[in-house]
Amino acid sequence: MANYAIITDLNRCTGCLACTVACKAVNGVPVGDFWIKTLRVGPHPKTDGAQFPDVEMYFLPVQCQHCENPECVKVCPTEASHIREDGTIQVDKSKCIGCQFCAMACPYGVRYLNKEERVVEKCTLCEQRISQGELPQCVSQCGARARFFGDLDQGVDNFEGPAHPDSPGCQYDEMTQTRVKLKDYVEAYTENDIHYLVDAGNKPKLMYLMREGRKWRE
Repeated sequence: MANYAIITDLNRCTGCLACTVACKAVNGVPVGDFWIKTLRVGPHPKTDGAQFPDVEMYFLPVQCQHCENPECVKVCPTEASHIREDGTIQVDKSKCIGCQFCAMACPYGVRYLNKEERVVEKCTLCEQRISQGELPQCVSQCGARARFFGDLDQGVDNFEGPAHPDSPGCQYDEMTQTRVKLKDYVEAYTENDIHYLVDAGNKPKLMYLMREGRKWRE
């Protein structure tokens, strides 16, 4: 089976919030709640003692990390939180009792209680889309082409995103249905340029590209 994840090229991300907005729209996320939050990291001095304008910053989209060893699944008393065969972490709302143990166990604070339905919600990696061979909405709508989706078992180089239009006349459907691979599209990178959020023993799977010259700050 697959082992799905997302990688975000932070050298390309502009913090436009398109991923956040697209996610809310396609998944019906309530006002005030988010499946993706785009954080600003910095500005920080480029070197010790440096002052403006010798500073740097970047934007960091944070969502469910679809961990390999998820704490949220361990503490769920009803097995509502579970690992699917494709490696994603999902919530079965028919089993969820709204106890929020999973939200308290999550190291990244990316779960919340839907107060109207009394169930916990979070990023699903758009399982309704990926099961049909489509990209997650946050990937397909990334204006900077910074987000790529794929199967970890096939290697991160083969993660895919939508193609950028080659000409002004390119139609939207044509653009979103044409895929490009991470290794063929973004600036060259090495394994040392791939980062993760802090690992509290849960082994997060979502990745972030940040190349030498900028400092990754956890």
